[in-house]
Parts: sequence; structure tokens; C-alpha cells
Amino acid sequence: MGCKDVGILAMDIYFPPTCVHQEALEAHDGASKGKYTIGLGQDCMAFCTELEDVISMSLTVVTSLLKKYQVDPKLIGRLEVGSETVIDKSKSIKTWLMQIFEEYGNTDIEGVDSTNACYGGTAALLNCVNWVESNSWDGRYGLVVCTDSAVYAEGPARPTGGAAAIAMLIGPNAPISFESKFRGTHMAHVYDFYKPDLASEYPVVDGKLSQTCYLMALDSCYRRYCSKYGKLEGQQFSISNGDYFVFHSPYNKLVQKSFARLYFNDFLRNCSSVENDAIEKLQPFANLTGDESYQSRDLEKVSQQVAKQLYDAKVQPSTLLPKQIGNMYTASLYAALASVIHNKHTSLGGKRIVMFSYGSGLSSTMFSFKLQDGQHPFSLSNIATVLNVQEKLESRHVFAPEKFVKTLKLMEHRYGAKDFETTKDTSLLSPGTFYLTKVDSMYRRFYNKKGEDDDVTSGTSINSNNAPLANGH
Repeated sequence: MGCKDVGILAMDIYFPPTCVHQEALEAHDGASKGKYTIGLGQDCMAFCTELEDVISMSLTVVTSLLKKYQVDPKLIGRLEVGSETVIDKSKSIKTWLMQIFEEYGNTDIEGVDSTNACYGGTAALLNCVNWVESNSWDGRYGLVVCTDSAVYAEGPARPTGGAAAIAMLIGPNAPISFESKFRGTHMAHVYDFYKPDLASEYPVVDGKLSQTCYLMALDSCYRRYCSKYGKLEGQQFSISNGDYFVFHSPYNKLVQKSFARLYFNDFLRNCSSVENDAIEKLQPFANLTGDESYQSRDLEKVSQQVAKQLYDAKVQPSTLLPKQIGNMYTASLYAALASVIHNKHTSLGGKRIVMFSYGSGLSSTMFSFKLQDGQHPFSLSNIATVLNVQEKLESRHVFAPEKFVKTLKLMEHRYGAKDFETTKDTSLLSPGTFYLTKVDSMYRRFYNKKGEDDDVTSGTSINSNNAPLANGH
């Protein structure tokens, strides 16, 4: 069929209305002042209460996207979910989402879940894009859902949690289209972050190794991206050829280091865009081996310094949601992209956004989008309107750290449990939000949707027996 400009036509994001301030958490944890806010670069962290999980967030964001862009559920032909939050070892999160489409008689939807740490969302996205570009495409839309709840055991990693779900509609003539020829991938076998204990939601993390793996993968992907660009365009790629750079963001400090790393790469490649005074400052590090360069604090400091101005222009606009919500695992990279659209939607036509996706263990890809204004409802300004970032952030409820810790304790206890009901107190949820009502004795999960005028408990039930969904679109 030969589709043109395949990419993201529409986006929506959902994150829990409950959050905790990192500054308050620092004090509560007895951490040194600024450890989470300056050290990690984080402001706020979203988390799920007992009412919400990756399934309810996915149901919420998918119904919201279909409704707000007025997309007929029958027009979805492929649905892929990226997640590393295991609800079931066999049943895909995708299967729960099918309830939305069954109601409209559409069960002809390909795709299941992709899992590899934070990379699953990118794998799902590439699958959908490849499908639309292939001979198998039947003319319908692809839909990608990235959904995760990142929680850590008490201790130094806990402030790097977060939770969100993002939905993206995929098709041709997209305002955010893939530059399919420029793509660099790096995959390897490492134990930097993994979840081997199926009885626990918490990962095993080697923080120092994970950061080195991330930067190493970034170097490798950037080299491959640049090499493909060079071959096809007949000129050298440097950061001056990208208008915005969007990184997977476990915490903001790593994003700052990553962009500085790209700048250092440009210096090593003798890119003409690297300024003379920067060359002078980076020269002492020119002969470090790869390993030495990852461990050098001085290089880290100097490269961040010389890249600071470019960071403010090209990266800063992507950092809003990741700093406010925290690490959303598969959704992190795309929440950062949503931040760029929110901040810059009036001036993105013709711009290039370079994306870097990383998932521990390890998988990583660098790719890029070309942006154009697009036609309503799939225009950049409408995407920004639907994302409604500012209002969603401002209408959140801030929990005291004590209440946050108590909530996590309950969730720990409930993880993998059966035969319980939730409080069903939906007072903090917005209308249209799905929530967990109970898990029965056979581990089957039941969800309701908060109606437009519900006070506390009423709603339409969603269960495994195809009960109708609350008021269609």
C-alpha cells in the first residue's frame, strides 16, 4: 500500500490523582536536603492507591483517547501494550482492554503485550508502525498503550517510582511521523535491573551498573543513528541537527548526564557544531577509554557545563511530566514527548525530535520523528489540548509521606492476593476513571468506571462476563 508519514496521530495520558512531594519525602526519610530534588532532579511522584493499577489506568486512557478524538472502536486493527508490571504471567493486559472493543463487535484486533523493563512501550510502538507500513496492514489504526506502576522497596530507590498510562494512535499522514531509515539499536545481556522474584513487585537493582549501562547503550545507539544518517543524507549528524532530544527518564539527573554525553560524543567525532571553548574544556578527556569516561566525575561535570545552554533549549521542554510524575517505566519516554508537545505545540512544524529509549537487561533504540501541524482532530494543537497536562497536574491530591508509605504497605500486602474488595471510595478520581472493585477467590479482577455524576460508589461494572462498559463514546 505504501503509506506516507506513518507515526503518532493522537496521544492521551493518564496518571493517578495521588502524589507525594519529593521534598517532603526527603525529610520523612531522613535523607540529606536536596537528595531527591537536586540529586535526582525530581519534584513530585505519582502512585497508585488500592483502587488503581496498570489495567485500570489502561482502560481509562484508551476510552479517553477514543472519545476525545472521536475514533470509532471498530477502526482499531492492532493493539499492543508495553508494560513491565506483571499482573498475570499468562494473560496479556491487552486482553482486559478488549472489553472496550467487544462492546462494538470488534474482536479482530492483532497484538499482545511486549515486556522488557522500560523498553516494552517502544517495542509495541515499533510493532504497530511496522504493521501499518507492511503488506499485512488492513487500513485500520494501530493503538499502543504504555502502562506501568513503578514501586520500590523502602530505601534509596523508592523516590524513583511513579505511575502512568499513555495511549498513542498509529497511522499514516501523522503529525508526529517516524523517520524510519534513521534508527540505531543496542541490545545486550546485563543484570542491571531485573525482577526475578515473582512474589514481589519490587525489582533487584544495581544502581551504579544501571547508570553505566544506560550511558553505554546511549553511546552505541547514537553512533549507529549518526552512521545511518550520514550514509543516507551525505552529511554528518550532530546535536545541532535535532531540535529536541527526549530521553527515557528514570530520574531527571540521568537525562542531564545523557545529553551531556551526546555533546561529548560530538566532540570526539570532531563535529563542527562543538564550540571552541568547549573543545578546550573537553580536550583533557579526549583519550579516556570508554570505561574510564563512564566513571569520570570530572568529565560528567565539565560536559554538563558546556552543554547547559543547549540542554535548556533542546531537552528542558521534555522534562515537565517526568519530573512531576516520576519514573513511569514504559510510559516515561512518551510522557517526555507529551511534555514537548504541551510546551511547544505552536512551533513544532518541520522540527525533528530525537528519542532515546532504554530498558534494563538490556534493550535500547534511538529513533526520530519529523513533525508537521496535521489536520484536526490529529493536529499538534489538538493533541496538546487533549493531553491537558497543566490541568491534570494541578488537580492532583498531595499525600503526606506517612500516608504514602501506608498506601504502599497495603499494596505490598495486596500484591498477588485474591478474595478482597477495595474501599470503592472514588472521591479523588475524575469522572471517566476506571477503578478496581474486587479480586474474587479465583483471582479474577473486576473494574468499575466512575460515572460523570457519581458521588462515591456507583458505576458500571466491567468484568470477565462481558458486562457493558459505562456509556459508550
